[in-house]
Amino acid sequence: MKILRFIPLIFLTACSTTPKLALQPQQPPPTVDNSAVRFPEMVRAYHVGRYADPNDDLVMHEQHVVYRVEENTRWDLRPLRAITFGGAVVLPTESTPRDAAFSPLPVNDAVLAEINAQKLATVQIMLEARTLSAALAQFQAALQQTKTNLQETAVLRVAVMQMKKRLDVLETTQAQAPQPLPPLNSPTNETPESLSP
Repeated sequence: MKILRFIPLIFLTACSTTPKLALQPQQPPPTVDNSAVRFPEMVRAYHVGRYADPNDDLVMHEQHVVYRVEENTRWDLRPLRAITFGGAVVLPTESTPRDAAFSPLPVNDAVLAEINAQKLATVQIMLEARTLSAALAQFQAALQQTKTNLQETAVLRVAVMQMKKRLDVLETTQAQAPQPLPPLNSPTNETPESLSP
């Protein structure tokens, strides 16, 4: 019997109406001009005529268009400038870091003195480099002359050694040779045998 008490409650819930949901369209998100942040991709169309497939001689391609992405999207890294965001123009603030290449150099006496000192040091280094280059060229010339002299000295030593050997051979053959005969010309007209008693 206790269950019968809950039956009217079931009928009451079945008769209730559900509220209808009213859907309101949302505003589209604000359009962002990405041209100041990213470069768009560049697509080129190439018109190709009829041709035979290079991989298969039995296939022929009809005239068609080939689309090729020449450049992908990439970030725009140029210095900041005015950007439109949601219809509003946003200017770069002073807190945004500037590109150091486009900012002027800080000028004070210490910086100018250091720049002048660096310029003077650079001039001195360039003069020393020229002096060293001239000395190196002289050293190279002297080294080449020394090599030539060394080669000539080696040739002369070989020639002197050969002459010494020839001289030694001549001295040994002269020492082994018999005593020379007296000269054929005598102060007198008589033969040497006739002068003997």
